[in-house]
Amino acid sequence: MGANAPVYHQRTIARLVTGLTIEYRANKQPYEPLPEMMVGEYSSPTPDVVLYDNATETTPVIIEVCQTRGLKADLDKVIRLIDGELYDIREGFVYDYKTQQWLRYQLGDGGIATASSFSTVLQLDLNQFL
Repeated sequence: MGANAPVYHQRTIARLVTGLTIEYRANKQPYEPLPEMMVGEYSSPTPDVVLYDNATETTPVIIEVCQTRGLKADLDKVIRLIDGELYDIREGFVYDYKTQQWLRYQLGDGGIATASSFSTVLQLDLNQFL
């Protein structure tokens, strides 16, 4: 299987990483945004965007970018990563660039995602970067 690299997918990732990097460098959010980085040491999942805590070497927030067809699979991936508690992820998002809809899932949400682009961990609306 090849990489998921349609222009809209990659453009969305680039905009999120750019906007979040500006906030990070201005000390407006504490985590370094990185594209396609593993959440663990070896052969671990690689969300489209991770927000990495350099001090604790953890990834508190992840973002998956998809189109409508991949929404369920990406949401299942986010829920599984957070509820599995293997990687210290506290909050995850899925953004459908076809419908421009966001879903947020946080540790403790019991398998139910919320339609929201606001990160309580970052105290930022992620949609502002798109």
